[in-house]
Amino acid sequence: MVFGRDAREDETVVAMLASAVRRDISFGALQPNQKLKIEELRQRYGGSNHSMRETLRMLSAEGLVEATAQRGFRVTSATEDDLRDILMVRAEIEKLALGLAIAHGTVAWEGRVIAAHHALRKAEEAVQTTPDDLTALEWDEACRAFSATLIEACGSPRLTDLQRKFFDQSRRFRLALLREGMLDFGARETRQKALLDAVLARDAGTAIAALEQEIEAELRSGGESPETATDQ
Repeated sequence: MVFGRDAREDETVVAMLASAVRRDISFGALQPNQKLKIEELRQRYGGSNHSMRETLRMLSAEGLVEATAQRGFRVTSATEDDLRDILMVRAEIEKLALGLAIAHGTVAWEGRVIAAHHALRKAEEAVQTTPDDLTALEWDEACRAFSATLIEACGSPRLTDLQRKFFDQSRRFRLALLREGMLDFGARETRQKALLDAVLARDAGTAIAALEQEIEAELRSGGESPETATDQ
């Protein structure tokens, strides 16, 4: 029992550290290609050598951190090619999952989609009215929740895990666009409402096309990647 409790406590610490590092990568506090040294990270976030190393391994599995040949770690790159590849994979995963969700989702699922869309609308209004770190974080979480809820009825844990992984990899690009004032919130609202209406109508073809348009619009809005913008 003692060993089990220690293991659970360690998992909790790693989860907390991973959340903090993940957030800072997404918000650009940790830059693309930045070396991640265990001792420096411990001073910044806390934890032990073991828990921080496990944290970096977890984030490496998520694609946010890379292990180098010298057995160290760095933040993954964030080029236009990276973004294009992430969004291509996201689109294929989410289109497949959304089609399954529409085929199998219940009325209760429809209700959760409506609620997630409503929360996203409120978050988008708030981040435009009061653009600070708190509203940006809440907006980002609302984006994640809407995207995840759309596919949660797909019936495939592996698809939902992949969606979460690649959505997280795209966060820093989306948040960079927010910081740069490059998001067209009016166009976003129109696209998201069309997506919601198609889902509720159980029109899989229209919904999948609307989802693909929404994902591709993130890429078209980009102009510059966070890495490119940093270099200027």
